[in-house]
Amino acid sequence: MRILVAGGAGFIGRCMCSRLLDRGDEVICVDNLVTGTVGNVKDFQDEPGYTFVEADIASLAEFDAGPLDAVVNLACPASPADFVPLSLEILETGSRGVVNLLELCVRTGARFLQASTSEVYGDPQVHPQPESYWGNVNPVGLRSVYDEAKRFGEALTMAYQRRHGVEVRIARIFNTYGPGMRHDDGRVVSNFATQALRGEPLTVYGDGTQTRSLCFVEDEVTGLLALLESDVSTPVNIGNDDERTIAEIASLIIELAGSKSEMAHLPLPADDPTQRRPDLTIARTKLGWEPVTPLRDGLARTVEWFRATAAR
Repeated sequence: MRILVAGGAGFIGRCMCSRLLDRGDEVICVDNLVTGTVGNVKDFQDEPGYTFVEADIASLAEFDAGPLDAVVNLACPASPADFVPLSLEILETGSRGVVNLLELCVRTGARFLQASTSEVYGDPQVHPQPESYWGNVNPVGLRSVYDEAKRFGEALTMAYQRRHGVEVRIARIFNTYGPGMRHDDGRVVSNFATQALRGEPLTVYGDGTQTRSLCFVEDEVTGLLALLESDVSTPVNIGNDDERTIAEIASLIIELAGSKSEMAHLPLPADDPTQRRPDLTIARTKLGWEPVTPLRDGLARTVEWFRATAAR
């Protein structure tokens, strides 16, 4: 297949490009390198089936990529640390950027995979979260630029299916971790791993009883590809339903890092979800997919990657 991966120089995007190339697909990676990295491009620059285009999807109107079988949209800053400094860019990526990629699908007949997020559920009042839940989102809070951009991206995707007949897939991605994360991306695993390896206190917001469900990146990409190749056009949760408290995750990372760090508690940020766990019924029954990497194994591999790349 010939597949365009928007955001292909990012954390999940790099893993996606690697997997597609390994199975023999031709990959056109499009990334503006705002949060993606040049290193993730250089890893594949000698691959004959890989092409890199440095561009912002919000500026890709009338972009000609040649014949395409699929467009995978992973492009959008996703770290809470980016929500204020890149607020307008996030909104533009989730609106004009998604439109441009969908128009590309109209012109080429390509299938479209929109990477949405568990953030569309906000601070959920239903637990675990099924795809039928409409969420509890603050539309004007600090996190709203990301939450609403992804919600709007889903609406655009379904509108293009209904209006133009584009074949679409929507993945609601839950917290993903693994080797290749940015050291400074501000998410829980990267924060804890970096701090533990430095012997610094681990920053735990609130009392640490809030929960997350972490999915290893290789499992996540397997789920995304299963969805892309399925006939399911409605949103599907792709994540891990192994729910853990933040304090439990912090303790496990301290242990795996061999660190003497302790936890430092700070006030819980506004609108930070108190619990997060996907209902994976649709993924299991309709995609035949579920995560397979135990949390301890995945975190061990991730901590070792952070250790090995700390100097860089």
